[in-house]
Amino acid sequence: MAKLYFRYGAMNSGKSTSLLQAAYNYEERGQHVLLAKPAIDTKGASEISSRLGMTREVDFLIGAADDVRELFAAHDRGKDIACLLIDEAQFLTAEQVDDLFRIAVVEGIPVLAYGIRNDFLTHAFPGSARLLAIAHSLEELKTICRCGRKAVFNGRVIGGRFVFDGDQVAIDEGAEGALADAVEVTTYESLCGSCYLEESGGRLG
Repeated sequence: MAKLYFRYGAMNSGKSTSLLQAAYNYEERGQHVLLAKPAIDTKGASEISSRLGMTREVDFLIGAADDVRELFAAHDRGKDIACLLIDEAQFLTAEQVDDLFRIAVVEGIPVLAYGIRNDFLTHAFPGSARLLAIAHSLEELKTICRCGRKAVFNGRVIGGRFVFDGDQVAIDEGAEGALADAVEVTTYESLCGSCYLEESGGRLG
């Protein structure tokens, strides 16, 4: 039986890099893979991009109301797909994660989903919560905080300051130069528990 895998980590833990490496490993052996990500992730449009500079077009985007199993079937096209890889899986709905589970179990296609567990207020994303509940395999991709400890939280930074209010989803558009000076750009920093509490004044959620 094929499995649903959830590989998660804080920001900058190399999730997209790991996904692209997994795709390369399959294809190096002559196997076909499909890559997808939620459409809400507008950073890079229809690309998966790593912070190391690697990019690749996805085979399909997943809208908020889409049936992932139907999308997969439409792009399978008899290619004998060896694996489905999903980036930014935290943005999926719980129902879409169930679709991934069915693709693995019913269709017999391994599904590798990559994402972060919690938002900037330490609340679980719906997609991540469901993946943690039903994935056959969980793997943490580790990164470090600025203090050198293991990072487990994602701090939201706007205009150079940490913020602890706002919508759950705010995509980092990666503005640079004059644009970054003209607007308050939203970015994220991976933090350990101690540094998160220090920045939040002891607040969790």
